[in-house]
Amino acid sequence: LVLSLAWLGPALGGDDEDEEVIEEEEKEKKEDEVLSDEIKEEDNVLVLHEHNFARALSEHQLLLVEFYAPWCGHCQQLAPAFAQAATELRNESSPARLGKVDATAQTALANEFGITSYPTLKLFRDGNRTHPLEYTGRKDSQGIVRWMQRRAGPSATLLQDTDTTAAFINSQDLVVIGFFKDLRGEAAQAFFEVAAEMVDLTFGVAEAAELFQAYGLSADTVCLFKKFDEKQTNFPVDLARGLDTAELTRLLRVHSLQLVMEFTNETSNQIFSAKIPHHMLLFLNKSSPEQLSLRDSFRAAASGFRGEVLFVVVDVTGHGADVLPFFGMTAADAPTLRLVKMQNNRKYQMEQDNFSDSAIRTFIQAVLDGKVKPHLLSAEPPEDWDTRPVKVLVGKTFEQVAFDETKNVFVKFYAPWCPHCQAMAAAWEELAERYKDREDIVIAEMDSTANELENITIHGYPTLHYFPAGPGRKMVEYKSTRDVETFSKFLENGGTLPEEPP
Repeated sequence: LVLSLAWLGPALGGDDEDEEVIEEEEKEKKEDEVLSDEIKEEDNVLVLHEHNFARALSEHQLLLVEFYAPWCGHCQQLAPAFAQAATELRNESSPARLGKVDATAQTALANEFGITSYPTLKLFRDGNRTHPLEYTGRKDSQGIVRWMQRRAGPSATLLQDTDTTAAFINSQDLVVIGFFKDLRGEAAQAFFEVAAEMVDLTFGVAEAAELFQAYGLSADTVCLFKKFDEKQTNFPVDLARGLDTAELTRLLRVHSLQLVMEFTNETSNQIFSAKIPHHMLLFLNKSSPEQLSLRDSFRAAASGFRGEVLFVVVDVTGHGADVLPFFGMTAADAPTLRLVKMQNNRKYQMEQDNFSDSAIRTFIQAVLDGKVKPHLLSAEPPEDWDTRPVKVLVGKTFEQVAFDETKNVFVKFYAPWCPHCQAMAAAWEELAERYKDREDIVIAEMDSTANELENITIHGYPTLHYFPAGPGRKMVEYKSTRDVETFSKFLENGGTLPEEPP
């Protein structure tokens, strides 16, 4: 722009000195704007910097601040939801406001609040800038609004008589009520903390003696009321330990789920975020009345494992069709049962599907007791698996190749869809070509999406493991640079990288 004006100036009869003055005035004006503590807004979001931050804290009782980077894709994705939440809170005259700071430009603020990733959201309460609260809610507009609403008002509704309590319970499918003899006590305060965090549930609190009596309680208790399964579940407060917030959160999460879930697009997030260690799956075709009837015995088996095993019905012709390859199954395999250990994705299959509730309970207990071996996926070995420089391993052939005591075996565990695996494929082929005539070195690969191993769990792709020759079934994970020369140094040095000179 400056060059354009300089070139056009004489032709337009302008004055170079006038242009310089105008530029200087505009520069000073921008500097004044930055130094001012005036607070501007964009889409109802306060635009904050180091000169107006203190003013914003003093004027707003609850201020949620997003520290962002303009180039950050996650920040760009969050921006419309953040603006929508700011507008909703503004329209309902909430004391809660939202603000944003460009952390790449406002480095003093970024350093003060320890911003190391984007976006980072922090809540400032009552002007206190020394102990902001980390945002723990969902990063969508509804999640942000609910999280802020819980902090703007009481996190639980005070219930004082039986009529209002009954109406409160009937107002939602799920309602949590804390019954406490002393609402100022430690147990009640812990309950309020949980209520502030679990914004997807509705919380009430009661201390009236008549309400304890109406719901059959004699001591401090948290009750979950549901319009499905068991109608009321009680969690008594331990007299010695008090109320543990993490444990109460876990219990409410577990018992908020239906005893038997159906795997759908809407429930999948609930199922995977429940943090229940085992999932028992009934695969069936919902268009078959005969297969649908199997749900009754499946439900009958579920009640004894609440919190330890989550029971899920998977329709192989619906949303569940997408997960069939993970189990090495097709729709024709339904009806069938599988148990999955969520920690390591180990899958267990009954030797012969028996859908009675007693058989299901017996099978689950045997898995929990370690009496059942996992059902491991394995592809069939290709006919030419050992003729190319890179040997192709499958579950059935892995043991005999990887643990051959006469060979040093270097294995790439990959997923066909993984871009990192695709990027290093050429280097792996070149490495295999380099060592194809070495009798003591084998370069191999295994598709970990189609093959599973009993004692090796692959958590990311690609994963590289080296199995040295000799007894002892040793295994070394390779974690260095993924190029041919570094691979070669690793192999030539017996499965470790030589120390580089300083």
